[in-house]
Amino acid sequence: MIYPVRMGSMDGSGHNSDAHSSSAVHFATTHWSLVLAAGDRHHAEADQALERLCRAYWPPLYAYVRRRVRDVHEAQDLTQAFFERLLEKQFLAQAQRERGRFRAFLITAFQHFLANEWDKTRTQKRGGHVKHVVFDFDQYETIAASAAEKWTAERVYERQWAIALLHRVMDRLQREMERNGQARQFQVLREFIGGAQASYATPAAELGTSEAAARMAASRLRSRYRELLKEEISHTVSSANEVEDEIRLLFAAVSG
Repeated sequence: MIYPVRMGSMDGSGHNSDAHSSSAVHFATTHWSLVLAAGDRHHAEADQALERLCRAYWPPLYAYVRRRVRDVHEAQDLTQAFFERLLEKQFLAQAQRERGRFRAFLITAFQHFLANEWDKTRTQKRGGHVKHVVFDFDQYETIAASAAEKWTAERVYERQWAIALLHRVMDRLQREMERNGQARQFQVLREFIGGAQASYATPAAELGTSEAAARMAASRLRSRYRELLKEEISHTVSSANEVEDEIRLLFAAVSG
């Protein structure tokens, strides 16, 4: 995994609807406008927006509840039930951009749900209700179970949120490079996004260019990654002033 980049004075090493990776489960960040649309049942696209949110944000919440619940089926039922409750009770109608970070809003809503619904949901007959959204728990179980052995539930949630967001940024950068006919350059230089290297001889040889040109290309790649990272994070915070702090929190989450 790559956890770039150098942001100012800070050093740093997402189930996505259009990209998958064997090394991590991706999920999409979202604009607050999408969150508000999902909470407004009179909005013409509210149902589609809410379904996108459910499919985007379930992995870190599942990782969280797997740390608190030993039985895998119970954890799956609780995760499923929470998102079904979003569909039924319009929990997202409570979300307001001025309240801050969607990451914090979502975990707080999930914690409240668990406190109020734990006994009811775990005693409900499995499969005895209609599922409005269906998640592929199997593809994520290995990641969630291994994470559950090491950290608190809150730490697991923060870490999986951060990992998925960073992978989403990398996915976006890769697709952008591929559209620009630079797929080979991306593959060769992606390991250099985390920081400048002492020698660019090997990537230069692979790309058939000079070391200076390879170094410059890697620098441009890092810069573009930083831009995309800030853009992704800006979608989940309430103001531009929170972006740098959120970046620090994300890298802290994946560093341990």
